[in-house]
Amino acid sequence: MTNPEAPPPPQQASSLRLLGTTALLALRAIRRHILRSFLTVLGIVIGVFAVVTMVTLGKGATQSVHDQVSNLGANVLTVIPGTSQGRGGGGESPPPFKPEDLDAIRDQVAGVTAVAPIAQTTAIAISNASNWSTTVKGTTDAYFDAQAWKLASGRYFTPQEEAAGKSVCIVGKTVKDNLYPATSPVGSALLVGSVSCEVIGELALRGGGGFGQDVDDTVVLPLKTVQRRFTGSRDINFVVVAADPAYDSADVQQSIAALLRERRNIRAGKLDDFTIFDSRQIADTLSGITGVLTAIVSAVAAISLLVGGIGIMNIMLVSVTERTREIGIRLAIGAVAREVMLQFLVEAVVLSCLGGLIGLVLALFTSVGLAKVIKVPFVFDPWTNLIAFLFSGLIGVVFGYFPARRAASLNPIDALRHE
Repeated sequence: MTNPEAPPPPQQASSLRLLGTTALLALRAIRRHILRSFLTVLGIVIGVFAVVTMVTLGKGATQSVHDQVSNLGANVLTVIPGTSQGRGGGGESPPPFKPEDLDAIRDQVAGVTAVAPIAQTTAIAISNASNWSTTVKGTTDAYFDAQAWKLASGRYFTPQEEAAGKSVCIVGKTVKDNLYPATSPVGSALLVGSVSCEVIGELALRGGGGFGQDVDDTVVLPLKTVQRRFTGSRDINFVVVAADPAYDSADVQQSIAALLRERRNIRAGKLDDFTIFDSRQIADTLSGITGVLTAIVSAVAAISLLVGGIGIMNIMLVSVTERTREIGIRLAIGAVAREVMLQFLVEAVVLSCLGGLIGLVLALFTSVGLAKVIKVPFVFDPWTNLIAFLFSGLIGVVFGYFPARRAASLNPIDALRHE
């Protein structure tokens, strides 16, 4: 049996001593020209810094997209009148949805758990001496179920308030912070536009969402209240449909489309006069776009690594020329070409790895700071950092090989005669 504590074989021990000695010589050579060494690795530093920062921020942006879409509700479909291509040619606007359309979706489409109509406008909300411009939504309690939006305090609408179109409202966190910074809004009177309503609830903080819009900046009233007092019509701007996670959202989407085509008398071969957006598809599409943009920017930044590698090769060639006599002495007293080659190769790798390490540290602090500035989460990916560091070492091997090979191939006699 082999003793696990036995010393390494002589050949292996000799190789380890050679590597240690070579690394020590390389560090001494770097330390002798510390400023030149720093300028040499600057390209590697910039390359690693740029690539890691871009990838980290790209992952944060992707995570932000997923968070924003999840804030719209999981398995949520949004149905709006009109097509994504627009009317074109000044054609007639598509007819708005009717309450009967919502009832049909709720009763006839399998997998639908909630259907919420939305009538939307903007207005100035006033409380005491404070005012705030906000989004006014008219809807039903099904909206909060579909969005999985909880209350921080208060209550939702009652069926009687919805049926009668009472002047009651629920405010979002942004409205609360601006109009009621130090007190609870529940129970107070709020003037929204020209309508005075009683605040019966405060929505919990949603955060993010809306792709640049603050989803917490809203005042929600019963649908009939908004239709009578704000829009003056029974028009429904869009419909939010929540699907059961057990059902394929694509199947639910196709069923809704088929039902609406029938109810809106759209003949075969004609385009839909409505559009259905799937929150999950939106997330996947935007994440794909973000990923592609991140890859393109990272590829451009990676060019700095190649420039840094060329800089290392250039300086190593200069170093070989400057140390020709030193190389000749080493070869004359018994050093073999392999040892000389290893010394210069290790020196190039140490330089590039040092640059990679500095780049990683700078990228870490910069990514944390920029993530706060552009308001995306900081996502630390150890694999990205490890691959960037290993690639910087590979740059040292690739671009340091030719100068090391040149040093090892010098003739000892000619090297000793070099001035």
